[in-house]
Amino acid sequence: MKLKITTIGNSAGVILPKELLARLRVDKGDELFALETPDGIRLTTYDPVLAAQMEVAEQVMRDHRDLLRKLAQ
Repeated sequence: MKLKITTIGNSAGVILPKELLARLRVDKGDELFALETPDGIRLTTYDPVLAAQMEVAEQVMRDHRDLLRKLAQ
């Protein structure tokens, strides 16, 4: 799919066609992340920073399950 860079205010942007928005399962206002890969740039809804934070949170919850259960009471 060919995309064209256009002027948006004082910036440059790419207009994503409806078909691409549907394939990415995003809509206006959603966030996309540009990840650099060996093959180029990949647009994705996956946030690697949030994923890493969630891994840490899940590990804390596993390690301190009993304490969290008592706090919930």
